[in-house]
Amino acid sequence: MKNDLYVHFHPNERPFVDRASEWVERAAYAHELKATDFLDPREAQILQSLVNRNPDVGLRLVGGYEGAERRRAFIAPDYRVLDDEPDRIALLKITGGSQGHLELDHGDYLGALLGLGIKRDRIGDLHVHDTFCHCLIIEEIADYLNIHLRQVHRVHVLTDIIPLSELQVAKTALEEMNLSVASLRLDGICSDVYRISRSKIVDPIRAGRCRVNWKVEEDPSAQLKDGDVISFKGLGRFRVLNVEGITKKGRLRVKIGKYI
Repeated sequence: MKNDLYVHFHPNERPFVDRASEWVERAAYAHELKATDFLDPREAQILQSLVNRNPDVGLRLVGGYEGAERRRAFIAPDYRVLDDEPDRIALLKITGGSQGHLELDHGDYLGALLGLGIKRDRIGDLHVHDTFCHCLIIEEIADYLNIHLRQVHRVHVLTDIIPLSELQVAKTALEEMNLSVASLRLDGICSDVYRISRSKIVDPIRAGRCRVNWKVEEDPSAQLKDGDVISFKGLGRFRVLNVEGITKKGRLRVKIGKYI
């Protein structure tokens, strides 16, 4: 039975599939409510597909605001009204993000949180502004972070737990690139975006370092399409904004948005 389920998922995803399957089964047969930590979009998609297979289970996903990328899941028997459950998400404001010439970015804030022994799945979306950062976190660790987080990179910071209603969503900054490519192959697009030769980009893809829409993609020849989000370990991520047509020489014009 489990092998039949595994065929739908990448081998790297099997540990999460096992955990998520257990959550669904316990909701259906033990009538338990499960509140998960934050899930990335691919994990949420897997969980949704497992819940869809069981009509006796309900699911609610919350991230602290509309359009959140990382979200907590509430899984329960279908008779339980999940909309009545509190989100259990706290908003931590970190102030002091620009002192002199040193400006802090997403990686700096995330690194400081992880450096306190916090696991990544306990942290939701981070919204970085010029002088502060709004961090969505699970409620259970809010007091700990508020007491112990005092430095980000080399900058001393102040923290405060504020109402979710005060969240200021940061606009995603994209550096637009216009490419002329022979095809929409993953290796070719990545080679152009990251300015690495195709021969050097193929092996990391085959080694599982690349994700397309948060799912591991090991096939260098995989075809991309409008809206796809590609993340490459150690190189950052980008989105295919638009395939704009064909040039006179038969090449494709593609607009890329590189996250900065």
